[in-house]
Amino acid sequence: MKTAIVYDSRTHTTEKAAGFIAEGLNSVADIEVKCFSIDEADFDYIHQANMVILGSPTYMASVTAKMKSWLESNAGKLKLAGKLGGAYATEQYIHGGAENAIQEMLVFMMVMGMMTYSGGSACGKPVIHLGPVGMSQDIESFKELFVTYGQRMGEQLLKIR
Repeated sequence: MKTAIVYDSRTHTTEKAAGFIAEGLNSVADIEVKCFSIDEADFDYIHQANMVILGSPTYMASVTAKMKSWLESNAGKLKLAGKLGGAYATEQYIHGGAENAIQEMLVFMMVMGMMTYSGGSACGKPVIHLGPVGMSQDIESFKELFVTYGQRMGEQLLKIR
């Protein structure tokens, strides 16, 4: 099963979080994962992927303008319908709007016909309602959260495929 993690990252923090999620996905049997910055996205791999996870830093309590523009301009090229999807965000300070950024990416996914998942409270602690959020100045301290999210997403992919 293939998974694509596609992110925007200005300071490499969101990129590091993608790596943590990939680590969790790699711990699940039969999952192949590749991470791409939106500047280097491999559309062929994304088309083949069974799951796509989007990530963005939070700016002005939303996704970056670059992420929003990329999603809108590539909506038809991504061929996301029927795939499992999830989203994550990084932020510079607590209550910086990361939940809004995640919701924006999840809404995009649903509009494109994807099935979205996070595990919510059904998986127990740590509870990840919409998607994981990490503080950019200390992203390493959020590693376990992102790894756990990756594991849960991989396990869910195997259940539905």
